[in-house]
Amino acid sequence: MALCAVRRHLLKSSSSSSCYGAWARLLQRGCVYSSVHCFNQGEIREKLQAFPGGSIDLLKQESGIAVLSINYPSRMNAFSGSMMVDLEERVSQLESWIDCKGLIVQGASGTFCSGSDLNAVRAISNPQDGMKMCMFMQNVLTRLLRLPLISVALVEGRALGGGAELTTACDFRLMASGSVIQFVHKHMGLVPGWGGAARLVRIVGSQNALKLLGGALKVDPELGLQIGLADGVLDVPQAEEGAGTLLQRAENWLSHYTNGAAPVVQAVKKVVLSGRELPLSEALRTEKDVFGTVWGGPANLQALASKSKHR
Repeated sequence: MALCAVRRHLLKSSSSSSCYGAWARLLQRGCVYSSVHCFNQGEIREKLQAFPGGSIDLLKQESGIAVLSINYPSRMNAFSGSMMVDLEERVSQLESWIDCKGLIVQGASGTFCSGSDLNAVRAISNPQDGMKMCMFMQNVLTRLLRLPLISVALVEGRALGGGAELTTACDFRLMASGSVIQFVHKHMGLVPGWGGAARLVRIVGSQNALKLLGGALKVDPELGLQIGLADGVLDVPQAEEGAGTLLQRAENWLSHYTNGAAPVVQAVKKVVLSGRELPLSEALRTEKDVFGTVWGGPANLQALASKSKHR
């Protein structure tokens, strides 16, 4: 089974053995489900791969910023079974990327993601297989959220159902003008199953989450900014500006938070992650340990030499 939630990277990069206590407890929760919960990852991977179509593509750049693309335009970038497996493999690759600083998650051909491919959904409609798929995707998206990098979902077109849930597994969300995020699960006789409801409550609060889920409300950029689901709005470029302009604008936006040395950016994510997910006393001890990995490090010494604190 793949290592859970940034385990490989954090254990490699933590120079202090005292880091292991709090982090070990957090990382044990990285995969929400394991064999203890009667979850067999190999079994569900095999079942999911029986429903092919589309791909999840990963581009790692020298800048330390990666681009993860959901690519199944003929189905509005809905997740086939094989794409779910693809996503798990791409997250594993990101977990082992030492120089990572940031990640942009986008959809191909002008739309983000329309959730699950209905062909796969119909084929695994029995409750047992549905629960296994749910457990698989909760594991994967939890690991995505806990990557030691700063991630942003670039929402163009529509993010529906599972696509809306995917946006909540990123640290930030940028919405293109005219885009919509909609948790349509109620219309399908369902509730979110990929962890989207739990994460949504943490992002927008329980009252707003109840409105979005209970009303299956369409969240446009204005409403997204108002309730805190969106962190910024990007104008869709004109045709003459080129298709890559929106992605470049997202990279520019993200660079405000990823500029600097990779170990420092990763340390920022680690202390925020521990503050969000660990009890206060453990989060404080983890912060101390992570602080020790960058204190006196190359970036710190360079900043001291250049007296850059007050710039």
